Amino acid sequence: MKPNTRLYLSVTFVLCFHTFAFSQNESPDFVTKFEKSDALETVTYQEGIHYYRELSRHFSTIKMMEMGKTDSGKPLHLVLFSAEGDFDIQSNRTKNKTILLINNAIHPGESDGVDASMMFLRDVAQKKILATAINDVLLAIIPFYNIGGVLNRNSTTRVNQNGPREYGFRGNARNYDLNRDFIKNDTRNARSFTQIFHYLDPDLFIDTHVSNGADYQYIMTLDYPQQDKLGGGLKDFQSVQLLPFLFTYMNDHKFEMTPYVNVFGRTPDPGFQQFADWPRYSSGYAALFHTIGFMTETHMLKPYRQRVMSTYTFMQAAVTALHRFGDQLVKLRQATRLAVKNQNQFPVQWAIDTAHFEMLDFKGYEGSYIKSKITDQKRLYYDRTKPFSKKIKFYNKYRPAIVVDKPQYYVIPKGWHHVINLLQLNGVQMDTLKKDSVIQVGAYHIKDYKTSQNAYEGHYFHYDIQLESKNEEIAFKQGDYLIPVDQAVNRYIIETLEPQGVDSYFKWNFFDPILQIKEGFSAYVFEDLAEEILEEDPELAAAFTSKKRSDQKFRENRMAQLYYIYQRSKYFESAYLRYPIYRINTD
Repeated sequence: MKPNTRLYLSVTFVLCFHTFAFSQNESPDFVTKFEKSDALETVTYQEGIHYYRELSRHFSTIKMMEMGKTDSGKPLHLVLFSAEGDFDIQSNRTKNKTILLINNAIHPGESDGVDASMMFLRDVAQKKILATAINDVLLAIIPFYNIGGVLNRNSTTRVNQNGPREYGFRGNARNYDLNRDFIKNDTRNARSFTQIFHYLDPDLFIDTHVSNGADYQYIMTLDYPQQDKLGGGLKDFQSVQLLPFLFTYMNDHKFEMTPYVNVFGRTPDPGFQQFADWPRYSSGYAALFHTIGFMTETHMLKPYRQRVMSTYTFMQAAVTALHRFGDQLVKLRQATRLAVKNQNQFPVQWAIDTAHFEMLDFKGYEGSYIKSKITDQKRLYYDRTKPFSKKIKFYNKYRPAIVVDKPQYYVIPKGWHHVINLLQLNGVQMDTLKKDSVIQVGAYHIKDYKTSQNAYEGHYFHYDIQLESKNEEIAFKQGDYLIPVDQAVNRYIIETLEPQGVDSYFKWNFFDPILQIKEGFSAYVFEDLAEEILEEDPELAAAFTSKKRSDQKFRENRMAQLYYIYQRSKYFESAYLRYPIYRINTD
């Protein structure tokens, strides 16, 4: 290496280190990049992680941990705040503390929560805010969830967004949208998050976002669990106590909210539906485990300062709510766990109930369709000089579309290890068969299904699944898994293992090998065997003859006729279209 090159690298290292590290003797003020830039910029990954490290070094009430890997190769960090400096989860539970988990940068272009969390944690640690309320709460923050996306920094991909100057990209290091991966866990990010989620078992969860839908006067809208899916005492608690408190708190602090405006390509005036928070999304996933999860959705066209401060204010609201309602929420979650253990029927698909709605006092802008200068067609235009306040319909009721009776057990052959690993990761208790056994089970056969023609988050999603259930004797092997369905995580078990579940593992292609025939026959040999099959099975022979008479195409297709016989004979493989997870009822 040339001497001048060595000197350059040394000077560069010193400058960088000075930029990202405080002196041991210095008392940092912890002013964030957002504040220093007059609300124009957000931190880089390196700056943000360094900021949290310095907070944890400076305050005994803060602890920073690495909690698994991400697809970027970098670890997922978790930062805890405890007013007592007690970071043991069980100890905090024993002290009747509630737990709030905040997740940031799942979509790194939506960086509002990143900057809000840094200021929020600093102000809590410095006792500038919530000095009393925070004593009842263990605060947990994921600074950057989608690290690969944060590192992919640019100033163009959030085309219409009003700041910051630079930000990250929506896709992660493998181009997955992580807010579609909570149930299927294709990414290291999602698997590490799952570990964090069950490690903490949060009472409230906030996933910070920025909305890019319709235009309206609100800086923030709120996506929250669908009440009918949440169910039980949590449903009434959320509707009657928690949400009114949060909406009032935000209004009192000059950040009036409305429910997430689930509208694209039209105005909200005719009304809109509550967002369907399926388990692929963060709030839907959390609800499977009786955690109330929120997605804060600030509006992309509002100034970045207002968006960040509204997110900051919602964090204050959540801590204050836990201070006020925490004991009640913990008891309701415990009661819900017990109820779900004993629940006998579970909806696995939902449909919007258009017969029921609420009337929202909605503050929007007059919208119209004007001629586009680009396409010469009509385009949607919001006139911000014409704000309005009017009542519109909000469809926030869902009804069960498919309901299943829970079995006493599911049986999963050990070969489906990737499914078994996910179940175990999510806290499902299971046993193994101690010896080879023939068991009477209920077996699903896939009678029909459709598959999307376009890739969706690494998969070609199945839908419109039709099933036929049969009682069969199946030979299982020692070490196959037996899952009792009397657990607090029953909703997760059933919604992933029942093929018709809206986000079932069958729909996400985990069982696609059963959709392909593996064996076949040689026609010139099978001809003789087919004669014997028909002679031994008069019922099949009659059905075969009838089909030849009534179906000309079938009559003229030799291979179709042979396959008809083969498919209905003992030689046809039993695994084809037979769903390989089985149900047991011993009653």
